[in-house]
Amino acid sequence: MSDEKLVLTLDGGDVVIKLRPDLAPGHVERIKELVGEGFYDGIKFHRVIPGFMAQGGCPQGTGMGGSSKPDLKAEFNAEPHVRGVCSMARTSYPHSANSQFFICFDDARFLDKQYTVWGVVESGMEHVDALPKGEPPAKPGVIHKAAIVAA
Repeated sequence: MSDEKLVLTLDGGDVVIKLRPDLAPGHVERIKELVGEGFYDGIKFHRVIPGFMAQGGCPQGTGMGGSSKPDLKAEFNAEPHVRGVCSMARTSYPHSANSQFFICFDDARFLDKQYTVWGVVESGMEHVDALPKGEPPAKPGVIHKAAIVAA
């Protein structure tokens, strides 16, 4: 199991996410690749639904885009969608995850085994809670910097 973490710097501070390559090796590799290219720096949280989740990772900030890389093969797993869980967004087609992801505010167990869980927030969840709400928010929260760090 990797000891690497993803650190997202938001307005309120850092969100530290433990990566779970044991659950989703391809998705974790994609996230690390995109972070290394600076893809997530400046990306907005374009869909923030209270009691459900905060979604980001679209370069256009609309929820309709992704990276230039090919879509990922689904790596659905049995990890429950509960508060702090990080999972990949996708279209209705299972193998369509690319760069968009979401962080659960609360239990969303109806998503279990249908979306790929790839990480869990270890600290800084209060900064996710503080993101401006809306679909899209009037003034969306932004990932100022994304970095991969060793534990």
